[in-house]
Amino acid sequence: MSEPEENSPPRPKNPVDEQLSERRTLRDYAIILRERFWIALPLALLVSIGLGYQRAKEVPMYQSTATMRFEKPDTTIEGRSFDQAPNTAIDLNTYLQELASDQMRNRVIRSLTPEEVRILQRPYLADLEPGQEPPSVGAALGSLSVGDIRDSFIIRVGITHRDPEATALVANRFVSEFMRYLFDRRFDKTNNAAVFLEQRAETLRIEAEQAEGLLRDYQRKHNLMSLDNSTNLVRNRLVQADEARTSARLTRIRVEELLNQIERFKQQGRDMLEISYIAEHGTVKGLSNQLSELRKNESILAERYLERHPRMIVVGNEIAVTQRQLDEAINLAIADLRSTVAEARTSEQAMQQEFDVAEAEQRRLKDLEAEYSSLKNQADIARNNFVQITQRMQEVQTERRIESVPVHPLDNAQIPGAPYSPNISGIIKSSVMIFILVFVGVAVGLSFIDDRVKSAWDVEHFIGANLLGIIPDLNTLKDEEKYSLVLENRQVPGTESFLSVYSAAKIHSKLDFPKSILITSTIPGEGKTLVSCNLAGGFARHGRKTLLIDCDLRRPMLHRHFQMENDKGIITWSESGGELGESAADNSELGIVRVGENLDLLRSGGRSRIPTELLESKAFVQLLDRLQKEYELIVIDSPPLGAVTDSLLIAEHADEVIYVCRFNRAYRKHIRQYVTALKNAKRELLGIVLNGLSPRRIEYYSNYRYYRSYKKYYGAET
Repeated sequence: MSEPEENSPPRPKNPVDEQLSERRTLRDYAIILRERFWIALPLALLVSIGLGYQRAKEVPMYQSTATMRFEKPDTTIEGRSFDQAPNTAIDLNTYLQELASDQMRNRVIRSLTPEEVRILQRPYLADLEPGQEPPSVGAALGSLSVGDIRDSFIIRVGITHRDPEATALVANRFVSEFMRYLFDRRFDKTNNAAVFLEQRAETLRIEAEQAEGLLRDYQRKHNLMSLDNSTNLVRNRLVQADEARTSARLTRIRVEELLNQIERFKQQGRDMLEISYIAEHGTVKGLSNQLSELRKNESILAERYLERHPRMIVVGNEIAVTQRQLDEAINLAIADLRSTVAEARTSEQAMQQEFDVAEAEQRRLKDLEAEYSSLKNQADIARNNFVQITQRMQEVQTERRIESVPVHPLDNAQIPGAPYSPNISGIIKSSVMIFILVFVGVAVGLSFIDDRVKSAWDVEHFIGANLLGIIPDLNTLKDEEKYSLVLENRQVPGTESFLSVYSAAKIHSKLDFPKSILITSTIPGEGKTLVSCNLAGGFARHGRKTLLIDCDLRRPMLHRHFQMENDKGIITWSESGGELGESAADNSELGIVRVGENLDLLRSGGRSRIPTELLESKAFVQLLDRLQKEYELIVIDSPPLGAVTDSLLIAEHADEVIYVCRFNRAYRKHIRQYVTALKNAKRELLGIVLNGLSPRRIEYYSNYRYYRSYKKYYGAET
């Protein structure tokens, strides 16, 4: 309705004025719990104590656990280790299923002695009626639980029973019977295998002996030790005979050549001493040297003596004798050479015969090789088969003597010292948790079911409006005092709350003076008139010329709070013709009165059952325009939106709106609906004032309120 001054720059839009969408804080939930403490507490105590009592009355149950270790097999092939994890997991699961099977349970039942059966039935005897039989062994065996410990190869066998001794007894018996079951199954398998292997070994032994007998007969028949050995011997013999034959031939050729050379020397008359064989043979060399020495002496003597000199004769005789001896020695050497030639020829013939014999033997062995190899292979195969089956039979016999199952007992079950159920500490913990859950659940659940406004979160998050302030419950004050707290500056707690609303309204306002503010609520009795009076007093105390208008024409109240008659006002002015004159403040029909410094009051001037005609009239609009020119601020106290539509009609001519909500009175969805209607009418909603909180609740909201106001104030300044 009012326009900002031309010289006033437009105020920037405050981002904090936009619709808030923050979540509930821990403080909000603490408030919810505090509000519904005496509802949630008895219910939570009743539920938690009742459930805890029922669990504590349960029959005491004991539990004991035995463990076994499952060996993880590793397979090694050609020096490389292969993980058998998939097969291991399957085997482990198979053992678990066998442990939990009825067959294993029956084995355990059959293994129990009469004394052990009495231990199992002992805790049930006190519950038996006269003449009633105790439960069977199967029924008294207890509850079995088997499983593997995660990320390990440990098998856990647990028994739950009413008797502590019975739990350990049955758990250990399950382990021992399971081990016996595995050993029996392994023994049956190995025993069957051993019988088969023994029979097969006997058959193969006979076959091997028969094959070896045929081979020995063949060797005796053909005079063989072994074909390979005989072949090697004949081969070596043939090589040696060939080498000896070649050596004899070479010797014969050499001596025959030497003999032929001697014969040629004889025919040619040459000196035999030129042949090295003769020159080196026997005494030929010594006689030849002696003859040479004598002839040398003869030559020396011939130079001094004549031929007939005695000394010459003696030397001549010695030369003749030596020459004769030399000739005889040469003839002897030639005779020896002829004898050597004859011996070489004989030796060559003998070596040739030896070679021929060895060669014939080799051909004979070659002819026997195929048949001998066949017999030898048959004997070797029969012998190898017999050896292998014998080794396997020994392995099976060893397995029968050695523990060969992959499961081994680890820890025996011990007699428990205390029952695991009922677990008092666990019951206490669970009861506390149930108490907390029920306590919080009831409080929070009722909070969501109860749709009435109770907190700042309801205002700012659910409704989406600013929280201008929180007004305490002023029921302890007199009516004539609480409507003028700010105007008269009374030193009571409520005064500061209204001043806070005044400050928040200034902060959130985007319009300059002059302007008008509409104060409304959802239903009657929420304190909109109280807020209107003290908000107008706040502006008046701060120097603003303020007019407070009572527009609740159906139930006017402002004249009572200021102890006046309602004989003048809007209705009387309208009925008199609605003339304004030069000054509305001085119009006698309007009857505007001064109630405080800078604060005037325009009363309703009576009651009207159908005030909409007046509120929609052109005269009423002109009245508001004239009053806004004469006053800096107009505060309009209007009817509740939830009761009548008068406030929406008035809001069309107001610049700003303040919505008043009383704690735990109006519903949030209704407030949000009316706030949306005001916003759709293009009216600026400054915010909501939360009224009627007790001092105890104010403690929770005050810090939050101041924090929000300061944050928005400094945010607007920046």
